[in-house]
Amino acid sequence: MKSSHFFRILHITILGFMFFTFKIYALETIDERVKKLTLELRCMTCQNQSIYDSDAEFSNDIKKIVKQKLQEGESEKDIKKFLAERYGEYILFRPLMNYNNIFLWSFPFILLIIGLFFVLIKTKTKKA
Repeated sequence: MKSSHFFRILHITILGFMFFTFKIYALETIDERVKKLTLELRCMTCQNQSIYDSDAEFSNDIKKIVKQKLQEGESEKDIKKFLAERYGEYILFRPLMNYNNIFLWSFPFILLIIGLFFVLIKTKTKKA
């Protein structure tokens, strides 16, 4: 009788410990995700400073929004898209890949191809 009572208490203690440990771990991961995401966002009131590093009121509001959306289960991509729609793409240090800025992403490659084309033409005209 006494041993079964002991095992019940032990079982409840272990379950309680696991529950609180998991809860603390979950909060740490959300905080880490907030840090990671806010390091990729630009503060609109500071000069090229990340949201995470800034102490401006705007940055604190964005941190709260990001944390709330992460707790609701939204993905980082959805949060970035929401913030870009609300504040413009300037808030992102790395612009999104979409139809509006495809030229921005492809311009270096176009420039490289044109440069190689002119180098080939110059080398062929020197040989002739």
